[in-house]
Amino acid sequence: MSAFHYIAIDLAGQEKKGVIEAESEKHARQLLRNQSLIPIKIRFVQEKKIGSTSLQRIHLKFLKNGLNAKELSLFTRQFATLLSAGLPIEESLSAVAEQTEKSRIKGIILSVRSKVLEGHAFASALREHPECFSALYCATVAAGEKSGHLDRVLLRLADYTEQQWQMRRKLTTALIYPSMIILVAIGIVGFLLEYVVPKMISVYGHLNQNLPWLTNVLIVISNLVTSYGVYVLIGLVVGIYFWRRMLKKNNELREKVHLLLLRIPLIRYILRTANTARFSRTLSILSASGVPVLEAMYISAQLITTIPIRKAVELAVNHVREGAAIHLTLKRTTYFSPMSIHMIASGEASGQLENMLERVAQNQEDEISRMIEVGLALFEPAIILLMGIIVLFIVLAVLLPIFELNQFTG
Repeated sequence: MSAFHYIAIDLAGQEKKGVIEAESEKHARQLLRNQSLIPIKIRFVQEKKIGSTSLQRIHLKFLKNGLNAKELSLFTRQFATLLSAGLPIEESLSAVAEQTEKSRIKGIILSVRSKVLEGHAFASALREHPECFSALYCATVAAGEKSGHLDRVLLRLADYTEQQWQMRRKLTTALIYPSMIILVAIGIVGFLLEYVVPKMISVYGHLNQNLPWLTNVLIVISNLVTSYGVYVLIGLVVGIYFWRRMLKKNNELREKVHLLLLRIPLIRYILRTANTARFSRTLSILSASGVPVLEAMYISAQLITTIPIRKAVELAVNHVREGAAIHLTLKRTTYFSPMSIHMIASGEASGQLENMLERVAQNQEDEISRMIEVGLALFEPAIILLMGIIVLFIVLAVLLPIFELNQFTG
């Protein structure tokens, strides 16, 4: 079975686009007619070689963006539910694809199903789409296939992906109000400096008197904003864009930046907490799914985003391979809290490592949530206070010459 991208007309005359799975183009046209659609254009999804290897991968332009957290969570939950009901993998994938309205997601699911029908393992088919399914996801699925409990493993993955989506949604929602405050503050200050202040200052130019230093500072700032504000804004946007590209491509530069950030106590605490939580959660899921400890630790380490922490954990994995205890090697990294090390040691001793790792992750994630709440609670009044100070500065700079003029004439 192959995937075909189609354009068709329904009975109401509306144009429909999507992806359909069929044995041939003729078969695809017949399937569309069975759905009361008149096929206009059908295009086979071409396969491309990657580099110099002989591996083949389906590539559509609308597949390149992958799946976001919400889409991955929904797919995993639906697929896990169908598998738990006893449906084979290919039928479950077909059912999920039929329920999906977005052509991009449907194309991804159908391409995975095509690989499964060709005889590939489900995990192997998922690895054909690294932009959609992470190493954690594929390794967990592979372990589930090997153990014969794929449905249980996928349910655990569904819980994990839903939790990640909920955390992102919570953070995004929490940032909406502060972002609006910042935009309003920038807009008000920009309006004052661009239009109000120049008109007020032009009046003082005809008074032939020495202006207060505060007013002179405001005049300089207003002139800079009026003359170069747009160029500065464009420069900042372009600079940030190229800086991010440099960080993405240059690992050495990114590592130096991470080392610099880790020297700042508050940022070090945030990065350490976030990365150890991600590592512990991933290791817990992989271990509980039957992935060997060393492989699970290596995969979990790759998901750590801060390079110095990742390198320290990778070194710890090598020590575990040589026979050292997990909690001792992680303790040497200095990035795990004493409580986390104690809980991991207890898990090793009692044979409940997966459960203790899950508790470690939960504790760290709760700490991150508290930090976000406190940070936002402090951030909002701080922005309002800063905006008030800026407006007060502008008002004083504008009114001081008037006060001095009144004193002079009086």
